[in-house]
Order: sequence, then C-alpha cells, then structure tokens
Amino acid sequence: MNPRQTVRKAGIALLRARIADPPLSRWDPQPALRTPASEIRRAAFPAVDAHNHLGRWLRRDGSWMVDDVGALLAMMDELNITTIVNLDGRWGAELAANLDRYDRAHPGRFVTYCHLDWGLLRSRRATGELVAQLRASAAAGARGLKVWKDLGMRVRDGRSRLVLPDDPRLSDVFGTAGQLGLPVLIHVGDPVAFFRRPDRHNERLDELRRHPTASRAAGLNALPGLRGPGLPRLLEALESVVAAHPRTTFVGAHVGCLAEDLGEVARMLAAYPNLCVDISARAAELGRQPRVARRFIERFADRVLFGTDAFPPAADGYRAFFRLLETDDDHFTYSPSVPPPQGRWAVYGLDLPPEVLRQVYAGNAARLLPGVRPVAAAPSPPAGPARRPDPRPVS
Repeated sequence: MNPRQTVRKAGIALLRARIADPPLSRWDPQPALRTPASEIRRAAFPAVDAHNHLGRWLRRDGSWMVDDVGALLAMMDELNITTIVNLDGRWGAELAANLDRYDRAHPGRFVTYCHLDWGLLRSRRATGELVAQLRASAAAGARGLKVWKDLGMRVRDGRSRLVLPDDPRLSDVFGTAGQLGLPVLIHVGDPVAFFRRPDRHNERLDELRRHPTASRAAGLNALPGLRGPGLPRLLEALESVVAAHPRTTFVGAHVGCLAEDLGEVARMLAAYPNLCVDISARAAELGRQPRVARRFIERFADRVLFGTDAFPPAADGYRAFFRLLETDDDHFTYSPSVPPPQGRWAVYGLDLPPEVLRQVYAGNAARLLPGVRPVAAAPSPPAGPARRPDPRPVS
C-alpha cells in the first residue's frame, strides 16, 4: 500500500469513528421527507370500537382500566365514537360488575362480552359445565363471547394436555354461542414474526428483545407454559371451528389473526360467510401495504369491523386510526412510542371511500353484533380531512 492509500484509509477510519453507531434499541431515525399531513380530530362517521378493554382482568393491581367513565364518555362524544365493545366481562361476579359499571349505567354506549373459565376443562364434565356457564353469562347480559389466545397456547386440561380451539370438547360451546345469538370474537396465535427465530432477519427483533417471553420460536422459549403449537396449526384450528359452526358468527381478531397475509384471510372470508374480522391493533400491518389493504377492505366491506385494542382508550390512539382509514397521507407514524411498538416502519393512509367507511366504522357492527344500536346515516359525505403542510420532517 503506497503512502497515499495509507493516508486515505486512515482518513476513512477517522470519518467512520465520528459517525454515530448506536445500539438498535436507541436508533431513532428522523426521516427527511416533507409531505402534506391531515389532522383528523373525529371520525368522519359515527364509529363503534368493536375491540377494546375496559375491565379489570388485564390490570395487575385489579383496578378498572378506565378510572373515570364520565370522562371516557365525553371523549367518545368528541371523537364520534358511539359505542365501545368491552371484552373484559369474564364470568360470574366479574361479568356482573362490568355490566353494572358500563352497559346498565350507560345503555347503548357499551356492550360487554364474557369469557369462559377454561379451568373447567379439568373437570370430567367439562363440556356441560362450559355450556352452562356460557348460558348463565348470556342470561346475565353478556352480548358475545371473547376467546383469547391462551386457548391453543397455554390452556391445559386435567391431564396437562394443551387444548386448542378445535378440541371436540368445545364444539358444543361454539354451537351454543350460535344458538344464543352470541358472536365469538376469537384471537389465536401472535404476529408471524413472533414464531420466527429472533435473529438478524426478524423484522420485529427489537420488540422481541424488549419482550422476550413473546417469542414463540420452536425450541427457543423454555419458560413453563409458553411452549405451544406453531402458527399454522393454530390457524388450522381457527378455520376448523369456523367451518364446523356455520350458524355462529365469528370475529377474527386483528384482521383474522393474520394481517401479514391478507390473501389468506381473504380466502377464509370467501369460504365462510359466518366469519368477519376486526382491524384492531394492526394499523402497522395494514398501513405498510395500503393498496392491498384497501382492496381487501373494499372487497369485504360488509364484514370488516373497526376496532382499536388500544387501552386504556385515548384520543391519540383513535385519531391515528382515523388518519389511517380516511386519508391518503404518505409515510406517517402509527404510534407516538419510540421505538414504535409493532415494527420499525411508517404507514400510509388507505383513503377508504365514504360508503366503505360508513360500514366499517359502525354499519357492520350494528348488523353483526347484538347490542350495538344502528346509527343513522350521515346526510352527505364529509368534505374531507383538513390538510396542512407538515412543518417538520415526517416521523
């Protein structure tokens, strides 16, 4: 190497040393893009949040998810949210407490779903006891059944065998839900990335490093109770249940539990008229495939439900969804969190037509979900979102 090359190499090394090299957990790139930004203060049409949590079971201290129900109602009015479906009813006394606090105290504004006590699967009469509990919850006022992802990944019977949604012992339960007119909002599995090895190819690696127990990669997670079947088997169980109970309405949570593959979700929707989906907690997935997502929602406009799964409910969370659904904005954040919680990418607005927005926001919920009151149609489409130049780079 001649002296000139040596000097050049040393200069490049010096420049490289002056360039920041932060760990991934601290990397927060600020895009240099400047694009128009829409400010959506309230939903263009009355909206029903078909997937949220207002109860106590997700709080470690046993407190209510919402401290001030009056303040929540005021926020709902401000945002044009007519009704929230509360998925935290559980059963027995906890169901009664939720119904008293929300549904009965504020008729028409809240609709509470029950759960089932999967501990009953340890009984020799599991099917009968679960059916009886579901009937009791319906009689008490529950308007739907929430099936969480623990069924299929954690719930075990009296012989310590993992129980999946398509277990024969649960067939009468889902059939009874249909007889009682209770929709079943069901969540199986987790995002696709959680079932892949948390290596340099995983698109949600930083999230998995923050929450290592979320990893479902085969052979990786050794913590008790976290081992389970792969995602294909869980999705197979979901489809089996939907196919076996055509008279029961199923709501596939989080875009049918597979927002990363809308083609597969479309196949299931086309095959099973009793299946619909909500879009809760998947703004990051829908917004990074805006053209595909818009075509998907337009095709199944009568079976897509607005929902957020953002709890406690907050105005900023709702407005992020409004911007996603109503505008054609480019490259904006889906969350104020740093780093964003569900993937390090920006999203793009879907710019759904007014007639589709009406259905997704509330029309489908009023038709498919008992207890949700119909909302009068707006006399004319809104003028459109207020547009303003973004004074700063989009972030």
